[in-house]
Amino acid sequence: MVALLFFATTINYIDRQVIGLLKPYIQDDLHWSEMDYGHIVTAFQIAYAFGMLACGKLIDKMGLRWGYVFSVTIWSIGTILHSMVNSVLGFSAVRAILGFGEAGNFPSAVKTIAEWFPKKARAFATGIFNSGSTTGAIVAPIIVVAITLNWGWRSAFVITGALGLIWVIAWLLVYQPPRKHKHVNQAELDYIHSDKDEEEQPHVAWRELFRYKQTYAILFSRFLTDWVWWFFLFWAPDFLAKTQGIDLKATVLPLVVIYLMADLGGISGGFISSRFLMKGYSADFARKTTILIFALLVLPLNAVPHLKSLWLVVFLIGLATSTHQAWASNIYTVVSDVYPKHVVGSMTGIASVGGAIGGALASSFVGLVLDVTGSYTAIFMIASCMYLLAWLTLKLFVPIKQIQF
Repeated sequence: MVALLFFATTINYIDRQVIGLLKPYIQDDLHWSEMDYGHIVTAFQIAYAFGMLACGKLIDKMGLRWGYVFSVTIWSIGTILHSMVNSVLGFSAVRAILGFGEAGNFPSAVKTIAEWFPKKARAFATGIFNSGSTTGAIVAPIIVVAITLNWGWRSAFVITGALGLIWVIAWLLVYQPPRKHKHVNQAELDYIHSDKDEEEQPHVAWRELFRYKQTYAILFSRFLTDWVWWFFLFWAPDFLAKTQGIDLKATVLPLVVIYLMADLGGISGGFISSRFLMKGYSADFARKTTILIFALLVLPLNAVPHLKSLWLVVFLIGLATSTHQAWASNIYTVVSDVYPKHVVGSMTGIASVGGAIGGALASSFVGLVLDVTGSYTAIFMIASCMYLLAWLTLKLFVPIKQIQF
């Protein structure tokens, strides 16, 4: 099951990254300004925010089987539609379709992990499926550049969009809840349901989640940090091209290295947290200590705009992306630690709204800063501090123990 979540997340990130990789091509072809591009990215983020609210609740109501299918189908169609538009408004519209559909991936995946794994194993399982985001970011430059150089940038959207439709078939063939799955025996069911503090509770209204300070703190922490990851996805190819003087083909290897590092960060973040638990530490100590360790590693990002060495720049950006993935592996798990299983999808969606709003505001801000100053210095300086601030928010306002509704 984790393999399916991994591949869905991989496709999710391939589809969202295509436009960042092709920005120089499309910008020259369609004459976008930096602000135009920022507004297009913002349209994606706003739709992603609304989608998180809608999809999280939809998945809790529909169930994982059909909720996940709905999400992946919508975003795949949205990706393909990119090949048919020419204006800034047209791209904004299809990015919105893509964003709304993609919003369902993480609520679905986190809910699947909560459904299939006990608490002590969730962080590591989450790290594995979440590594699909960096795998997608690794694979995307290779396939998108190859498709574009051979058949043009529009074909890249058609081919990558089709991958999600193939995944839908595999999901429908394989997925069933643990109790209905023919390959799950009683011993495995006992292991999955080994958390005594996670008995099913009555239906919880969406508004009830906002009675707790943990909801606001987790949402705010995502607001602070998610935009940094989006910034790298949508602007790193452009940053490398403009500051290091390399073309589209030459960006492939640096981007692969950056996201390989991110992949390792995602898995190690989940592994370290799980190891703390296995050694007898509390979930509160395990999650927050792991987050602090990785937050400190992102501070050198501040130096990146001042460096001339391509590979030192690549290393520091890769260190920052690995930090984000380690953070993500733990923050998704914090949601399943703090909230009962039957509201995990809704809470993941609510928390992700904070990240999407932060990303939407940051995208327009980045475009404005680049148009006005032509420099990335202020953007990197702000990004380097965000994870420590997010850790402090969690430290002060989120005791990691399950809420009793």
